Amino acid sequence: MTLRLILIRHGKSSWDDPKLDDHARPLNPRGRRSAHAIGTWMAEKGYIPGEMFCSDARRAVGTAKRVLEELPDHTVPHYLPALFHASAETILAAVRGASAPVLAVVGHNPGIGAFASRVLSEPWDHPRFGDYPTCATTVIDFDAAQWRGVEWGSGRAVDFALPRELLGE
Repeated sequence: MTLRLILIRHGKSSWDDPKLDDHARPLNPRGRRSAHAIGTWMAEKGYIPGEMFCSDARRAVGTAKRVLEELPDHTVPHYLPALFHASAETILAAVRGASAPVLAVVGHNPGIGAFASRVLSEPWDHPRFGDYPTCATTVIDFDAAQWRGVEWGSGRAVDFALPRELLGE
């Protein structure tokens, strides 16, 4: 059986209000456009998650909601406080608790970029993969029957997208 993970870094956030706590920062206009672009790309490619795990930070929730607006209405979102600035290990623990065969995870750097690098058997060949910019999205397949069987180095990258490239910016 193949399991599929769609790994999404949140969109670009706003720094307009310096008094806002980091957790409360919203998406800026570019971040909102990027999230919609990733959702559209996922829909066009047929990358439709049954479940989505998302940090409960405002910018991550905003990213998830905009991605989900572009997808068929059957993805179940779960907003998890543990994913706010989560380490690669925390993300792996969350992934291992999934039940749907296609899972999306929306999180933050540096954890999400580190997770992407560590979970793949080979990195995606793209000059920006290593720094995992805002709204970067990787589609990863695993030859596993259950999520709890996912290990470091066991994933195979299927696709990678950056909103700037999708939007021609």
